[in-house]
Amino acid sequence: MTSRRNVQDDVLDAARACVEAFGIRRTTLTDVARRAGVSRPTVYRRWPDVTSLVADLLTRELCALLLANKSDQGELAGRDHLVLQAAGVLRSLLSHPLFTRIVDNEPELMATYTFQRLGAGQEAALAMLRPEIEAGQHDGSIRGGHPESMARMVLLAVQNTATSRRLTADVMTEEQLVGELSSLLDGYLAPRPPKGAATPPAADTATDDTQGEVLHR
Repeated sequence: MTSRRNVQDDVLDAARACVEAFGIRRTTLTDVARRAGVSRPTVYRRWPDVTSLVADLLTRELCALLLANKSDQGELAGRDHLVLQAAGVLRSLLSHPLFTRIVDNEPELMATYTFQRLGAGQEAALAMLRPEIEAGQHDGSIRGGHPESMARMVLLAVQNTATSRRLTADVMTEEQLVGELSSLLDGYLAPRPPKGAATPPAADTATDDTQGEVLHR
């Protein structure tokens, strides 16, 4: 069993190197087998084509990225912790050589997981998001709502921000983009005031400054 796992990792590592160097269209299973140091039948038995191989590769990379950004909540409120982790995931996606290569050069290959169905990596992200949302609802830092639906929206916000980063490159840096996503998610998850509740007036800074001057005369 250990041997099979090691061979699978070797093949996936080789596939990543090929895709990063040549792109998906120019990668063949023969290239991957050669780079991994295994026979072609070994690769073909597990993956009938490059598409299925890349799908497993993306799943592995995304799951590793999610785990790398998972942290203990500590003293943070649930909402703060979730937003912090989502920002970390986006930051990692924006700098990941494989994801950036595909998004920049072969974005149509992501279409299935953008428009049609969830992939295994996205399901793994949802499995991490749901309990985070429930924990935030329990401590009062996240508004009420269906955790599954809210998890889907958080996933889409992070995913679409990562895949559309070129649309904002002329007006903000990647770190600013991470900050904007954090603000968006914080506002989406924040508790709502009860309907009909009065909105507290904004502080009158001019009046406060004047009062301060009077007190110090």
